[in-house]
Amino acid sequence: MKALKTTALVFSLALSNFAFGQSDQIIAPEGFDKPSTNKPQGEVKEFMYPSKTVGVDRKANIYLPPNFSENEAYPVLYLLHGIGGDEREWLDQGTPNVILDNLYADKKAKPMIIVIPNGRAMKNDRAEGDIFGAEPVKAFATFEEDLLKDLIPYIEKEYKVKPGVENRAIAGLSMGGGQSMNFGLGNPEHFAWIGAFSPAPNTKRGEDLLPKPEVTKSNLKLLFLSCGDKDNLMNVSNGAHDYLNSKGIAHTYRVIPDHHHNFEYWKNELYFFAQEIF
Repeated sequence: MKALKTTALVFSLALSNFAFGQSDQIIAPEGFDKPSTNKPQGEVKEFMYPSKTVGVDRKANIYLPPNFSENEAYPVLYLLHGIGGDEREWLDQGTPNVILDNLYADKKAKPMIIVIPNGRAMKNDRAEGDIFGAEPVKAFATFEEDLLKDLIPYIEKEYKVKPGVENRAIAGLSMGGGQSMNFGLGNPEHFAWIGAFSPAPNTKRGEDLLPKPEVTKSNLKLLFLSCGDKDNLMNVSNGAHDYLNSKGIAHTYRVIPDHHHNFEYWKNELYFFAQEIF
């Protein structure tokens, strides 16, 4: 494996068998998140799906890549928001559709479907009132059941998707980064690709984070953990990184200099993560 630069940026790949194609880059090129009328554009659609977990129909968004064909099967990335967000947060502030459109135009990513749900699994799932209260915070954990039993089956019924764990990814920012770690490592038979961008303190610790280490080692294709070095939640990423190393779980750990807990950083990480999956 090519040696990775560690000046100002920490990569931990000592235990990894994963090639990281953008290893010499840490900041996305200018314009990576800017729309262009000269490039093919994917489609974003809002939809409702029935949730037995919550007991109501729930709202989510889906991004279909440029030149999407109903006759072609695609891998799927489930992209999760933060504690103050909802199914619109990534679209309104992180422009994943634009980032992926640009990557496709540059032939740097494989075509995929991206599902952007509301990770707050409760009947009133709006980010209002005390979003840090016990009930809303618990709803982020409840979303694991909603995701596995309601949302994923709905997507796989409505769209032609590639079968197998190797064709399903989960990633998220902050609270959604913690969910991605928890759900991805907790269900390695369901997710082979995991991206956690500055995961929040909802991230589980110790054996609770890694309940099936042998299945994880067998199925995991990429665990992409990252944080900005100015982020006040960096201790969460450091703790997860140290534990994963202690258990021999291969992963990429990126610490991005002079970056904070915001969408400037999260967009940057999505740009690199999207190139590595599938």
